[in-house]
Amino acid sequence: MDSLRLDVAILGGGLAGNFLARQLRRALPDLRIGLFEKATERSWKVGESSVEITGNYLVRRLALSRYLYEHHLPKNGLRYFFDGPERQTCLTRMSEVGTHGLPYHPAFQIDRARMERDLLAMNAEQGVEVRTGAKVQALELGQDGAPHRFEVLQDGHVQRAEARWVVDATGRTSLVAKQKGLRIPEEQHALGAVWGRFERVTDIDDLGNDAFRARVRYTARGLSTVHLCYPGYWIWFIPLKNGVTSVGVVGEKRLFDRGVRTDAGFCAFLESHGAAKQLLVNAKVIDVQSFTQLAYGTTRFFHADRWGLIGDAASFTDPLYSPGIDFVALENDFLCDLVRRDHAGEPADALAERTSLYDRFMRFRHEAAMRLYRGLYGTLGSFELMRMKWELDIGCYYNLWVAAYMKDMYLDERFVEQQLRWQPHLLQALGNFAELFRGLEKNLWERGAYHRCNQGRYSHGLENIDFVAELGLPRSRRTMLKKTADIFNVVRREALDVLDVEPGSPARAPLPLSEFMGRRPIV
Repeated sequence: MDSLRLDVAILGGGLAGNFLARQLRRALPDLRIGLFEKATERSWKVGESSVEITGNYLVRRLALSRYLYEHHLPKNGLRYFFDGPERQTCLTRMSEVGTHGLPYHPAFQIDRARMERDLLAMNAEQGVEVRTGAKVQALELGQDGAPHRFEVLQDGHVQRAEARWVVDATGRTSLVAKQKGLRIPEEQHALGAVWGRFERVTDIDDLGNDAFRARVRYTARGLSTVHLCYPGYWIWFIPLKNGVTSVGVVGEKRLFDRGVRTDAGFCAFLESHGAAKQLLVNAKVIDVQSFTQLAYGTTRFFHADRWGLIGDAASFTDPLYSPGIDFVALENDFLCDLVRRDHAGEPADALAERTSLYDRFMRFRHEAAMRLYRGLYGTLGSFELMRMKWELDIGCYYNLWVAAYMKDMYLDERFVEQQLRWQPHLLQALGNFAELFRGLEKNLWERGAYHRCNQGRYSHGLENIDFVAELGLPRSRRTMLKKTADIFNVVRREALDVLDVEPGSPARAPLPLSEFMGRRPIV
């Protein structure tokens, strides 16, 4: 039986695996890279919306800028609309959070099936050993420097293979996670999703009068990822290049029954919401899919025995802010750096320390993201709560994560160690804000005021996030910490407004950053 010998074997031919293959080929062109995908055709997948870290990764790291603009859609940010308690408010009268101009940093709406097909072809042309219709079986992960071994079943023929590195990019199938028992169920964030592809969805830019279009300076809402927000769930509309629109709902499991996961049940659910019905009045459903549980974690992303997990094979948080490929970008950057170090002959003990450092950071990054969502879906249906939460979540995203990514600071050992030392303090602060938001939600419901700002209000989302143009420029740690304190105090001030705390009250005095990271309530 012939044998295939590789430096890196990538199991799975979706976006995560293809991105890594392209990145490795560009960074280390002499590597022997194999990519194995059991399917022969690329099917439609959810997760089309990308944000700033992803955009930077695709353009800067993978050199896909021209390809993306020619074959996919530029994205006009995240956009949120807020309905009334009867779910029948006309979309053009809803309060809105969303940009009034194309984002300063690019992002894209990705047709995943097309992109996967194109990347498979690109990678094959660049010398990657691409195998489709190839099932990986009998995987044996090596230990203490031994190679990894597996079999490839393709067209009835079995070929043995061995690789110095193995990367699991098999999505929720998670070959390595299952073999090693790595999966961590997410019991506190019980979230399901149903979605479908639709033809002939009404263009949101055709709705409303001139005043509705003027309030966003005539920018294209139709290029945004549009969210219709309700207590406990949200509905998305994502345009794709081929005239198809991805439409889905994400929410707490208690809101779903089995019928919603059928074509008819899903369409009936959407049409029970006036704004969704407006957009779907002439639409035709193509197909419907669902997940009964979205979020999960992992005990390990990378191992010193030269294996790793990327994308959905590793973990998944929540799609509200479209972070999925952001995690892939970080995971692939870390793996590419580890493979490069190993290829250059870095001693095993030093490589193991670096592997552990990157692994601990990814677990921190996953938990930090989960702190934005657990127990907080009840806030989604209120314009004033969600706008406040947006300022915290997106402000921190730009300040703490995007700025560092654009400067490659995550590949600096001292920076990552510093981030990990700060981990307990940041997680505590995010937990404190989660408690604050839950208290505000309870307060508004008790006062009958939950929906009070859900009509006629507009925010472009960056009123208090004034440093977006500076992302990617040199930036000191002191600047980052000061901006963190500013963001925290802005959100706290707005929370005090909701609670009707009198102007001039001592309670309104700004807090130092350390106060947000303690165990006392911040309001």
